[in-house]
Amino acid sequence: MYPEHPTTSHPRAAVEVHQPVPLAPTMAAPAPLVPMQPGSVPAVVSIVLPDGRIITGYAVNPVQPEPVAAKPAVSRAAVNIALGGIGFAAVCGGLILLTTFIAALTALITQLITLAAVIFGGWIAIQVFGASSSKGGTTVNIRKAVFKRNSFNR
Repeated sequence: MYPEHPTTSHPRAAVEVHQPVPLAPTMAAPAPLVPMQPGSVPAVVSIVLPDGRIITGYAVNPVQPEPVAAKPAVSRAAVNIALGGIGFAAVCGGLILLTTFIAALTALITQLITLAAVIFGGWIAIQVFGASSSKGGTTVNIRKAVFKRNSFNR
């Protein structure tokens, strides 16, 4: 029903895999190459590869990039954030003191108003409920008064 696979064998050739090996470590951001005249003619160097081939060429020293300016241990942004936090904490402390002062002043004013109401109310109570005998002053007996044509006559 199904065709069979051919049974002929193919000659298998030996395969050799070579992995490349970097000559120098790679840099994240390579420096641009600037053509320069060497101070003297470099020596010719020959290298024998593992498979027996010989490569001949000049040995070139890699160009050293200029050193990067040293960064401070703490960034400027971090310092600014820390100073802002210290300033905010100082302001919050002042605001807490200010609100405490306002609350104390409000309580003092409330107590003074209450004290004035008690003293004034006591004085009124003494005047109303105090001694009813007259110790001088003028007493007017209104029952003897006569009202005529909206005027008060005595």
